Amino acid sequence: MAGPRICVVGSINMDLVVATPVLPVPGQTVLGGPFATHPGGKGANQAVAAARAGGQVSFVGRVGRDAFGEALLAGLAREGIDLTHTRALPEHPTGVALIAVDPSGQNTIIVAPGANAALTVADVEAAADRITGADVLVLQLEVPLAVVERAAALAAAAGVPVVLNPAPAQPLPDDLLARCAYLVPNETEAEILTGVLPTDWESAAAAAERLRARGAREVIITLGARGALLAGPGGVVRQPAFPVAARDATGAGDAFVGTFAVGVGGGLPAPEALRRAAAAGALATLTPGAQPSLPTAAAVDAFLAEHPPA
Repeated sequence: MAGPRICVVGSINMDLVVATPVLPVPGQTVLGGPFATHPGGKGANQAVAAARAGGQVSFVGRVGRDAFGEALLAGLAREGIDLTHTRALPEHPTGVALIAVDPSGQNTIIVAPGANAALTVADVEAAADRITGADVLVLQLEVPLAVVERAAALAAAAGVPVVLNPAPAQPLPDDLLARCAYLVPNETEAEILTGVLPTDWESAAAAAERLRARGAREVIITLGARGALLAGPGGVVRQPAFPVAARDATGAGDAFVGTFAVGVGGGLPAPEALRRAAAAGALATLTPGAQPSLPTAAAVDAFLAEHPPA
């Protein structure tokens, strides 16, 4: 049976990753370890996560007409993602992310947007059929905010649920939040949007309710090693993290978002989709890199079978 139709409007980057014994502080030079390149970009990562979770995925984005761009588009095509509305631009380089990863799996990331910044509202309008014909629209903030706002408006007007991962964090207008069926920030993003730093379940619930008061229908705050909290009209659901020996957290949040979108797009209740998303996020920490770490639906099924609900 065909999976739910997921449209992703977002970024495509090449990740340049170096292992480091410690994450450097300002002014510090650290001698790193192995270096690798991996396909990435929050939009592309979430698209691949959704495809591996069983979704029929279409993508709207831009790369440069260069070696990185060619490699990234080829990789998305191998995942079966519809790239009708993804183009290579000769006047812009492909976006890159500079990532340092420490032994615990924590990371710091600097993104140079490149062609991602050239995605326009007109490009979104050209892809309106994919957006309004989807079961879920997935958005992030590595492309211009005007693009995100227009895509969300098109989806909301057509009754398509919008999943917004507000990363990288920035202030957002209430009318955009009001178009979100599911708003999925992490702790840092939640603090920037609400002024409340979620340090435990109670403060996470308080931050989520502030976001719901601004218009988001349901809010999921991801809390790293603690898990994730869902706040919606039906109340609050706590999803503790699954215990794993994390190697690299890069891509874990994207695995979560893409898997969650497929779950709710396929008709799962939000708490059940949340559990699958948490399992996908945990599995993604076991393998270095973003897209290489994103699990398949079969892997999530097997993992959940080994970790039944308490």
